[in-house]
Amino acid sequence: MKVTVVGAGAVGASCAEYIAMKNFASEVVLLDIKEGYAEGKAMDLMQTASLNGFDTKITGVTNDYSQTASSDICVITSGIPRKPGMTREELIGINAGIVKTVSSNLIEHSPETIIVVVSNPMDTMTYLVHKATGLPKHRIIGMGGALDSARFKYRLAEALGAPISDVDGMVIGGHSDTGMVPLTRMATRNGVPVSKFLSEERLNQVKEDTKVGGATLTKLLGTSAWYAPGAAVSALVQSIACDQKKMIPCSTLLNGEYGLSDICIGVPVILGRKGIEQIVEIELTDAEKAHISESAQGVRKTNDLLEF
Repeated sequence: MKVTVVGAGAVGASCAEYIAMKNFASEVVLLDIKEGYAEGKAMDLMQTASLNGFDTKITGVTNDYSQTASSDICVITSGIPRKPGMTREELIGINAGIVKTVSSNLIEHSPETIIVVVSNPMDTMTYLVHKATGLPKHRIIGMGGALDSARFKYRLAEALGAPISDVDGMVIGGHSDTGMVPLTRMATRNGVPVSKFLSEERLNQVKEDTKVGGATLTKLLGTSAWYAPGAAVSALVQSIACDQKKMIPCSTLLNGEYGLSDICIGVPVILGRKGIEQIVEIELTDAEKAHISESAQGVRKTNDLLEF
């Protein structure tokens, strides 16, 4: 199993680290345009192999896509990160050109690959990869919902005073501060609805804290987060590589599901060796339907800024 990660910045390096540490890939190729940068990150990571007990080979390359040939899964993290006060949508002008070029280069050398998109604005960049490459829809996956759901579970556990292993919850909708739809109604603690433990007011606070999770970290760190995004990517990649059939919210191209078409947005999917093997349609309340419809409108506004 060969995995390529494009972009050796904090997010890309974290992706490579978590994938390697899980020890399911034979090789991870880390590619960057900055001379020697990916090579240095790869060497540093490989020097942890004996300490962390993994045998995955991590190879760093400078802008040489021939080294990515025959990759089973490719992860695109490249692009500029968010700065304080910057929305994901403001990134589109720069990152669209980068993502389009990167995806084309990857497919040239790995025509059967599955692509995982991390670059922001993530739903729009996922849609761009669909339009620019023409790959089957099951082979293009946006990472956002996996990260948003992890942040939701963190906030739920915090509010409950519970170990996070007790908590389950899911976020659908767009990967943006205004587009996320945390499904508090379906969140549970060991199968018991969290509404049994938390007031409506506290649950609403959890929801709002989740929606601004990325912005909160950007304000604190001065740039985008990297540990949780890297871990979210590694979970997606492992479910695909190991054919685990996990249900994870991801940005996927919809063709009528949830009443939406010609848009990439976060919904629960089954991830296996073929990529997205099933889109799971869950029953939503009228309020939840209204929220995801509003979220889709926001994603479409950003998509309209794309130039194909």
